[in-house]
Amino acid sequence: MKLADFAGFALHALASLVGRLPLGVLDRCGDATAWLARRLDVREARVARRNLELVAPQMDATSRERLRRQVLRSTFRGLFETLRFWTRRVPDNLRLIRTVHGQEAFDAALASGKGLIVAAPHYGNWELLNQWLAARTPITVLYRPPEHPSGEAFLRRVRGRGNVRQVRAEASAVRVLLKTLTDGGVVGILPDQGPRIGEGRFAPFFGIQALTMTLLSRLAQRTGATVLYAVAERIPAPERVGNARFDVHLTPADPAVGGADVQAAVTALNAGIEAIARRDMAQYQWTYKRYTARPPESGEGTPYA
Repeated sequence: MKLADFAGFALHALASLVGRLPLGVLDRCGDATAWLARRLDVREARVARRNLELVAPQMDATSRERLRRQVLRSTFRGLFETLRFWTRRVPDNLRLIRTVHGQEAFDAALASGKGLIVAAPHYGNWELLNQWLAARTPITVLYRPPEHPSGEAFLRRVRGRGNVRQVRAEASAVRVLLKTLTDGGVVGILPDQGPRIGEGRFAPFFGIQALTMTLLSRLAQRTGATVLYAVAERIPAPERVGNARFDVHLTPADPAVGGADVQAAVTALNAGIEAIARRDMAQYQWTYKRYTARPPESGEGTPYA
């Protein structure tokens, strides 16, 4: 066994221990971690503060700070939930889903044989969503590997169960994704993950220019595949019934996302992601530096300096 594989195995064992804790305990672990992150002003806390200043300038400072606390609680609760999802039986995890909205569109896309692109923004818990999708169809998932080999070994172990095929985000991935779609298969992409310079276009996201991937739109345009946004949204505690904690939402994308006009496509893609984020701002991943790259002609520096 390679050292990276052994380290990945060890990480999985540790995650399994944490993931066996009751959900209520995991929630409290997430809340405590969020509190500590704010007290220490760690990277996630600082980035969330700056992002909310950028996207919600109309909010007063008190309201924005309240939202930041909610964002950090959601972020770290999601982290501990994910340890459970990665290490528990998939059927047990899927019992936490209350309702699926829009499954008719999902089933129709599968039945069409034209391919399906699932655009899954960083909202709610996308790891649970991944398991829900894979329980219904084989899915090829594009991912960006961690810097350390042991981290990649761990992710391939916990995400590669069942019907999930993982493809590294590199040049050869495009051929794999195209073939999957032309064969009528399903591809999953995180559409709000920043591309490398030269591999995207700038388009508005909450009124601010953000470097946005063109890959998803190019795949849709070349193959004619259906594009659906998909999220596993956390249900507010007062609305939960039994152990159910999430609703899955599947929403058809604007046809412009797969159109020939690349600029219109990425603009429509971001508009769809923004609409999802506005459902519950606390569930969106504001701890990610979405606006690091700036348009060359703007003369702007990174807002996270």
